[in-house]
Amino acid sequence: MNVLKDHINKTVSLTDEEFLIVESFFQEQHFKKREMIISENDQVDYVYFIISGLLKLFYTDAEAKEHIISFSMEDWWESDYAAFYTQTKATQSLQCLEDTFVLKLSFEDYQQLLNQVPKMTDFFLKKAIGGHISNQRRILSLMTMSAKERYEQFLKYYPTLKQRLPKTVLAAYLGVSRETLSRLYLESGLK
Repeated sequence: MNVLKDHINKTVSLTDEEFLIVESFFQEQHFKKREMIISENDQVDYVYFIISGLLKLFYTDAEAKEHIISFSMEDWWESDYAAFYTQTKATQSLQCLEDTFVLKLSFEDYQQLLNQVPKMTDFFLKKAIGGHISNQRRILSLMTMSAKERYEQFLKYYPTLKQRLPKTVLAAYLGVSRETLSRLYLESGLK
């Protein structure tokens, strides 16, 4: 739980007593590579803090085409947030790209946590704002940037992910073919 404490303290300062309350609301869970944490139409009861591993959040359209929304790795949070906060069925799926260890927080515990440790409201608000900014950056990149610019932006913001993602998955995230991604690798001097 020290990882969670360090993570929270980067955003808000908690006393040791406050953190003891915070950690009491979290549960540990392990998932295997390729395991689905959330599938479309599931009830979304948890938000996940990633201790180790890598996750992929995606949407599957009517033609069964997968659209990757985001990746999440150590020290990040993930869920189908719309379904979690509105307590509705998932429209997105969350899958492990590596064996993954998380701390999960249920919706009910989330509400109790905010009541018992009000500083956590500020913490989750700041996390939500950061996520919103990242999502806007991604939307704009898909609307206005070339494949090369999107690739360079990905490397700038997520330099360690390139080595952890299969090329087909990264290509899908960037909205390019695997061949185009291979060309971008070569142009940037990477293999």
